[in-house]
Amino acid sequence: MSNAKADPAAPSDKVPRTERGRRTLRKLLDSAVLEFGEKGFHEASITGITARAGTALGTFYTYFDSKDEIFRALVRDLSNRVRTTAGKALVDEMPALETERAALAAFLHFARAHKEIYRIIDEAEFVDPASYRAHYESTARRILERLGKGIAAGALRPDLGEAHAWAIMGMNVFLGLRYSIWSEDSTTEDVADAANSILRAGIAATNREAP
Repeated sequence: MSNAKADPAAPSDKVPRTERGRRTLRKLLDSAVLEFGEKGFHEASITGITARAGTALGTFYTYFDSKDEIFRALVRDLSNRVRTTAGKALVDEMPALETERAALAAFLHFARAHKEIYRIIDEAEFVDPASYRAHYESTARRILERLGKGIAAGALRPDLGEAHAWAIMGMNVFLGLRYSIWSEDSTTEDVADAANSILRAGIAATNREAP
């Protein structure tokens, strides 16, 4: 059984202790995605969230104290789900550039299935700047860690650093906006391949640099 205390979606003093409680929390968060995604933060309401979840208003306050609180939890939850989705697409010993291609393809799939993520994350810049910043900083940190592994393996240029990780993340974010939110007129694999061709020409180790 999973450890309820590890769930970052609810405040520490309101973490569900039972499987039923965790299911209810999941329903509230999934309903919040729809409510905030369709209406935006200011027009969304707690009653709208509970109506979508099919729960009583009092149940909401078992897990959250306010609309602001569930919004912050939702940003953390979406960020964690992106991380988990990308992580599942990666295989041990996968070459560095293939790792980036697979991570992007997984993100594009996730964004197509959860189009609300862009509106919610964008609104977080104004509703909860700390969560907004944490989302992007943690994403860039994961990319930087992957780049470090690629450098250690001799597959990537040795001078790659934090700015390169942010540049890759920026490319991925806008590719998701264009090919997962605005339109799905190219396959996620084709988009990931196109992005990977840029990385191959820009960050792969040259023969002179490779061990």
